Amino acid sequence: MSRVQSQFVCQQCGAVHPKWTGRCEACGAWNTLVEEAVQASLPKGLGAGKGKKLELVGLGQANERLIRRTTGVAEFDRVCGGGLVPGSALLIGGDPGIGKSTLLLQIVAALARFGHECLYVSGEESLDQVRLRAQRLGVIGAPVDLAAATSVRDIAAALDHTGGPKIVVMDSVQTAYLDNIDAAPGTISQVRAAAQELIRLAKRRSFTLFLVGHVTKEGMIAGPRVLEHMVDTVLYFEGDRGHQFRILRAVKNRYGPTDEIGVFSMTGHGLAEVSNPSALFLAERQAPISGTAVFAGMEGTRPVLVEIEALVAPSLLGTPRRAVVGWDSNRLAMLLAVLEARCGVAIGTRDVYLNVAGGLRITEPAADLAAAAALLSALSHEPVADKTVIFGEIGLSGEVRPVGQSEARLREAAKLGFLNAYAPPRHGGETIMRVAEVRHVRQLVERFMERAEGQGAVLPVRRRAR
Repeated sequence: MSRVQSQFVCQQCGAVHPKWTGRCEACGAWNTLVEEAVQASLPKGLGAGKGKKLELVGLGQANERLIRRTTGVAEFDRVCGGGLVPGSALLIGGDPGIGKSTLLLQIVAALARFGHECLYVSGEESLDQVRLRAQRLGVIGAPVDLAAATSVRDIAAALDHTGGPKIVVMDSVQTAYLDNIDAAPGTISQVRAAAQELIRLAKRRSFTLFLVGHVTKEGMIAGPRVLEHMVDTVLYFEGDRGHQFRILRAVKNRYGPTDEIGVFSMTGHGLAEVSNPSALFLAERQAPISGTAVFAGMEGTRPVLVEIEALVAPSLLGTPRRAVVGWDSNRLAMLLAVLEARCGVAIGTRDVYLNVAGGLRITEPAADLAAAAALLSALSHEPVADKTVIFGEIGLSGEVRPVGQSEARLREAAKLGFLNAYAPPRHGGETIMRVAEVRHVRQLVERFMERAEGQGAVLPVRRRAR
């Protein structure tokens, strides 16, 4: 007879401990151990004839083409790689109130209008609350089936039959539970087991499964990391509540690229697609002022122009402050060190604030040169030349390294009316606009020194670069 035992599982990393301790020894998190009951049994050997014989299929025979289902929401289809693959599982995470449920309700409504049978399972809201949101979004007439359930057994019974729905949304996976597991919903065991059952059912019945996941205070999807390994696609819905822009970013995609983004704008009637994010990010840009520079970046195959803002002020503290929004703070520290050591710019003793306008987060190193231009502009109180875009990676010696897809960046800038560019040296390519090649960041410093001297100002440079 089996004996019921208990174990303590870390809700942060999933490590199992025999007894409760205040701190998880695996990940170092505090107060994350939760007691869960397990069935202790002796291990049983596996012998021939005890399992079902596998059906072996040759690689050339398993070539049936799965037709993607397009949602009609172009920005979402772009991130997914062209549409939804039957039998796939997608995990969508984001901060509370960012618009995950709104986005999925609009997507299933669009799919239902194309004739696909859709089921929206809500584990957090009642059916009347979902209908109220659908009425606000203007999709109340879409033929979408609704259900309010949290039991995986009940959900599976409604899906495990021929002719079931082709699109299923589970909002959220943290509310789903299995009644044969002695643990509360939302714990490691329940989230992992519930997701596994739903994903297995989606593969067998060939319907597309959407799982909504909560996020932790660090911005990561709550629950075990294995949850992200189990699904086919992991999407993060990002954005600043102070802006109307929302960014849908793929961090894992088995059926498409992982560097594409979809841009949406939050309105009173739901999320609206932004087909040209560059124009929207620069819509509020006024006449050139000091401390701003326009960066020509790439998000997947899409060029995006965004404004980088910088402010340099005298420090009143012993340790100058560094505040960064939308960029890597370590990258800023490296850039300030290069300007100080290689170009002699006296900026290390000042407070530095850097911000990427519009709520977009930049991850590529090609933004180094634009950030340096914004810092030098703020320090010299001289604006960057009008109608100018900047991009390029800066090395530790101060050299400006080439970046990929330069022509696409320049074409996007020319489309929006930009005439000049500061960029690394290029090898060939068409002449779209006037490009000033910058081989070393010292050249950029000298340009701002000349502009400052022309206006009677002085850029604080202690010495020439070594």
